[in-house]
Amino acid sequence: MGDTEPTTGARAHRPRTAVPEALARYRAVRQSSEALIRALTPEDMQVQSMPDASPTKWHLAHTSWFFETFLLVPNLPGYRVFDARFGYLFNSYYEAVGPRQPRPARGLITRPSVDDVLAYRAHVDAGMARLLENGAGEHAALLDLGLAHEQQHQELILMDILHLFAASPLSPAYAPPRGEPRRIAAPLDYLGFEGGLVEIGHAGDGFAFDNEGPRHKVWLEPFRLADRLVTNGEWLAFMADGGYARPEFWLSEGWARGQEEGWRAPLYWREGGDGWLAMTLRGLRPVDPAAPVSHVSYYEADAYASWAGARLPTEAEWEHASAQAWHEGEFLSSGRLVPQPAPAGQGLRQMFGDLWEWTRSAYGPYPGFRPARGAVGEYNGKFMSGQFVLRGGACVTPGGHVRASYRNFFYPHQRWMFSGVRLALDGAGEGASLRDDVLEGLAKARKQIPPKHFYDAEGSRLFEAITELREYYPTRTEVGLLRQAAGEIAAEIPDGAALVEFGSGASVKTRILLDAAPQVAVYAPIDISASALDEAAHAIRADYPRLTVAPLREDFTTALELPRATAGRPVVGFFPGSTIGNFTPDEALDFLKGARRLLGEGSAFLVGADLVKDEATLVAAYDDALGVTAAFNKNLLARINRELSGDFNLDAFAHRAVWNAAERRIEMHLVSLKDQAVTAAGRTFRFAAGETLHTENSHKFTLDGLAELAAKAGWRLQRRWVSAHPAFAVVLLRA
Repeated sequence: MGDTEPTTGARAHRPRTAVPEALARYRAVRQSSEALIRALTPEDMQVQSMPDASPTKWHLAHTSWFFETFLLVPNLPGYRVFDARFGYLFNSYYEAVGPRQPRPARGLITRPSVDDVLAYRAHVDAGMARLLENGAGEHAALLDLGLAHEQQHQELILMDILHLFAASPLSPAYAPPRGEPRRIAAPLDYLGFEGGLVEIGHAGDGFAFDNEGPRHKVWLEPFRLADRLVTNGEWLAFMADGGYARPEFWLSEGWARGQEEGWRAPLYWREGGDGWLAMTLRGLRPVDPAAPVSHVSYYEADAYASWAGARLPTEAEWEHASAQAWHEGEFLSSGRLVPQPAPAGQGLRQMFGDLWEWTRSAYGPYPGFRPARGAVGEYNGKFMSGQFVLRGGACVTPGGHVRASYRNFFYPHQRWMFSGVRLALDGAGEGASLRDDVLEGLAKARKQIPPKHFYDAEGSRLFEAITELREYYPTRTEVGLLRQAAGEIAAEIPDGAALVEFGSGASVKTRILLDAAPQVAVYAPIDISASALDEAAHAIRADYPRLTVAPLREDFTTALELPRATAGRPVVGFFPGSTIGNFTPDEALDFLKGARRLLGEGSAFLVGADLVKDEATLVAAYDDALGVTAAFNKNLLARINRELSGDFNLDAFAHRAVWNAAERRIEMHLVSLKDQAVTAAGRTFRFAAGETLHTENSHKFTLDGLAELAAKAGWRLQRRWVSAHPAFAVVLLRA
């Protein structure tokens, strides 16, 4: 929007309006502009703090010039121009209208005074009242355009005043501070979207600028969108990890600009004795870790996304996803002046009216775009070069001025607008995967669902309870083995290594390794669960402040690239818990091959594996006397009911664990206790009495079998540590 102008390509479909309605809308917008200057002095309204900004006085005059030039002069007989010189002073970019004062020199216009400009506004308002005395009529579209244009400049006034006040040694507040309760940001999560052929662009109802259309079809690959904006607390972690000093995260032009201008924090942040402060329209305030980070450039947003193992969304992804967050009136938050922490709740939050959100889309024309004819059609088309699109509106955007199709745009280095960051990932993620796996698995002759779907919040809680059971030996046995062998394992880890954990980590096993090997420089957990990953990363950062933590939100069986923080370092993989036993032999082989590609040549890989033992010990570990494992197994059905509108009766299924000696695996099943039909994701499936749903395999290994499997995947079993009964192994593989 940086001093943007609208075009007559805006579309408005309004019936002929009565004079009171047209004048009421016009006067409401004009009065809102003048209400913004009540706290300002004439001196405040004169100064231009940088070439990108304009004095408040200029904004007030320019918006009046727009109505005078494009509505009153050509359409109101007998209208007298207030001052013929104002055309030169207050034109912005309209070449067809004539020459103008250079933009960087608008602060030199000391005359007319503020009082003269207000008199100019009153003169234009009187003319507009006469023009509209019989209704807007044929001028309705141009009236809508002029009002939207003035609302744009209302936002620019606040942007420019904040920049001006931030440059003042007095740090004056535009509005009085408000006491806000301190909140804790909810863990960042992602919502999956299947993509496909979708439509974006203005649909034709109500007002829109011409660059919002034509509506057209776009193909989207599956993607995930963060459920909230990036917070100040998360940005502080980026800074603490050297985010502004590490060129591997930055686009080349962004790195050069940041170095040239000395960027080390968002634009209005200042480091004080008690931590970071931020200049806001309500004055200099302590940085709120839960509030969304603002006033960052495209270059900074992109660098943060790279550091976080994510990316920025495209504008088509953003608009398609925003449909579920668009509810008329929910976001009319003008007057807050500062962005707020995300509200509680599920789904996409902070999509409208908090901060403009950077997208990775270059600002260009939609297919079929044609600029309007005439002078007011100049702006959008000729500026479609070198800028990036932002979406969603901000806390300073006038109420009612935000819509899903609105395309704001700025140059990638600009920072003074109210801009924030929402992350995106490729692939639809676990939400779509659960649906696909359930529909595919229940349709099979032998029904089955992959065990990765056990681990929602309740499933994770139940599994933690399982690990404490007397019968469940793997966890305590592996922990004891790691403690016993910690020194020898640490000796195999090079200085400055990156420890890559396949799973969210942060458990006692991870800490045993980190405590024994302080030479580890980077910890990179990989997990598909955003909440688990966020909690793990937060916990490790808190307890190991010198360690770089670089989480990667991805399915660790298909991850293709490690976080950038691991680049150039020796890599050690860590896969505890005998999770490798949950794969089929073919899947385990594919996993080990994929891990070798991911970790790289010469890397090491620590893998925990449960060994074959007597049947009674094995079965008891997966069918405990207290029924905790049964509840864990049945929770999969509860998740299907909750997330896929299923109607499973949990009491109509029983948990069963059996040892399959031929396959060397413990199998977990849910057995149907009667003939029944169930629904999930809109489909119906039938179970016969005694039919089972196979939910998990836990393969057990011999050391020779494990070495043979590793060799097929390109690993050499270099060392092994084995516990006494019940037998469990930790092996060191070398690529």
